[in-house]
Amino acid sequence: MLVVRPAVPADIDALMELAFLSGRGFTSLPEDRIALSERLALSEASFAGKVDKADAWYVLMLEDVTAGRIDGVAGIKGMVGFNRPHFSFRIMTLAQYSSAIGTRFDHQALVLVNECTGWSEVGSLFLRPGKRQSGAGSLLARARYMLMGAEKERFSETIMSELRGWFDDADNSPFWDGIASKFFRLPFEEADRMITGTDGQFILDLAPRHPIYVELVDSAAREAIGAVHRHGIPALHLLEREGFSRSGLIDIFDGGPTMTCRRDTIRTVADARTVKARIADGVDQDQDALPMLASTDGIARFRAVRVPVRLHSEEAILSHNSASLLQIGDGARIRICS
Repeated sequence: MLVVRPAVPADIDALMELAFLSGRGFTSLPEDRIALSERLALSEASFAGKVDKADAWYVLMLEDVTAGRIDGVAGIKGMVGFNRPHFSFRIMTLAQYSSAIGTRFDHQALVLVNECTGWSEVGSLFLRPGKRQSGAGSLLARARYMLMGAEKERFSETIMSELRGWFDDADNSPFWDGIASKFFRLPFEEADRMITGTDGQFILDLAPRHPIYVELVDSAAREAIGAVHRHGIPALHLLEREGFSRSGLIDIFDGGPTMTCRRDTIRTVADARTVKARIADGVDQDQDALPMLASTDGIARFRAVRVPVRLHSEEAILSHNSASLLQIGDGARIRICS
């Protein structure tokens, strides 16, 4: 009895709990009640179509209807980089050759770039511990793409996702300790807070303006470049399954990779189709019914579930219970995907 639905301001306590559970380095879920309350208000306005595409931020909650509990959160930013720069490091290869000694060297270097302007971003995917192996993560992650497919014009042609970088067993970031902190000279938590709590001017002021030669940094920081947090591996696999790949960009604070994909080639976006729903008895016990991802065909009242569906021509036959989760009536247009 899991449903993905738009977040509302009343979800603030549940969202704060998830923020505390997410741990160190989960930048998109700050342990800041005011910041999260503002995000919920922005999300509500975004779903209502009252926010420009560049400012929109859609927050989705995974709700266990039976338990009456919020088990996860995910989000989509309509665009990044418009109101404030979105900086990354690009991993580049710099070739050097000396004809005098007939020697060539290839050096890896990190170069500060601002390449993501105008892209939409999927992120903030976090599930309550104990829910990560139940298929709930896939439902929550793919619901974002069902949302995109419902009204593509609200989202950019390029979609990005930033994965949390590697933290060691002591919950320290080798990338931050070995590279980023040398420039920002702040505690990680303070820099992390300033990402969401300020306009980001401090990054422009303090970030390195010249390439950082990877060979000159310590081995722990070097190995953390592009590495994914242990808890982020399932999210990485979900992204790869949808067609996302590494872009060569990494986060400037923890070194986590930025994954990208063209919106219309994301598997769930490309494979989903719109059909008419018909409500009938006995579908949940029907052997011909297939478990499918189903969502409403629009953003304002968006809901997504994974339920048994019996296909007949251009109709999707659902149980009364499934229709109740989606809050639809007989004959409604819905989107489905295997």
